[in-house]
Amino acid sequence: MHRPQITVFGGSGFIGRHIVRRLADRGAMVQVAVRDPIAAAFLKPMGDVGQIVPLFADVGIPESVASALAGSNAVINLVGILAPAGRNTFEHTQAIGAGNVARAAAVAGAKHLIHMSAIGANANGKAAYARTKGAGEEAVRAAFPQATILRPSVVFGPEDNFFNQFASLARLLPALPVFGGRNGPRFQPVYVSDVADAAVTAAFGDTAAGKTYELGGPRIYTFRQILERVLTDIGRRRPLISIPLGLAAIAGAMAQILPKPLLTRDQVLLMKRDNVVSQGALTLADLGIEATAAEAILPGYLRVYRRPRHRA
Repeated sequence: MHRPQITVFGGSGFIGRHIVRRLADRGAMVQVAVRDPIAAAFLKPMGDVGQIVPLFADVGIPESVASALAGSNAVINLVGILAPAGRNTFEHTQAIGAGNVARAAAVAGAKHLIHMSAIGANANGKAAYARTKGAGEEAVRAAFPQATILRPSVVFGPEDNFFNQFASLARLLPALPVFGGRNGPRFQPVYVSDVADAAVTAAFGDTAAGKTYELGGPRIYTFRQILERVLTDIGRRRPLISIPLGLAAIAGAMAQILPKPLLTRDQVLLMKRDNVVSQGALTLADLGIEATAAEAILPGYLRVYRRPRHRA
């Protein structure tokens, strides 16, 4: 039986590793297109010998993109960044890169293209992250009209950089900040396994072609409620201090010069809007996926941040 071949750009990342495992379980030959194939070698044991192949590609270099997806039935683009670093800018990665992948997929005759965007993507947005995500969507639609676009809210799971970060800060800081007033913006955290299932469903079927889905969990939380959830799960008490977005923007402007900033000015701009599924949008349910509640998953991987029992 002929195995489908699927190329996953950014397949070694947080969401990518879950998608690669599922594709391998479905019998696909998986090409993991990344800038550092050696670092992606940990993915190989997820499939049979030779089933998962890391190879070099930079979405900003069209020739490498075309080479990486040649012969693939489906293409999944997960490449994105939370903060720019050097030439790895929002524009280079999320706008130009997205267009390069879509055009190459169209030329190669791929049947499916799944593009990972984000809730709030808007080509006219003030935040560079949202603006380039929106520009990337437009480039994808122009080159590959039947692409499936997935827009997740904040994605959680054992390797996430959201709940883990707050849990880590709670061990170090005497108090935690609530940006954006008393309660802050609202989020609809979505489980990484559900996001992976959505991408794989779109890659193996035709019903999602040409559609955009917004992926969120079953519950909406304010920023304050998220921090309260984290503190409950790690068994710690910390006061929560409300920080206006104006002050947060100043802190972000100073912090973003660091190699791995905890907050940037662009992220503060994003917090001016709620990160929740839009009314009337297609969702996980439309893909036949039941959203997983954060309360069922978070305690399992946040327990490493709990205070040791032998200490008071």
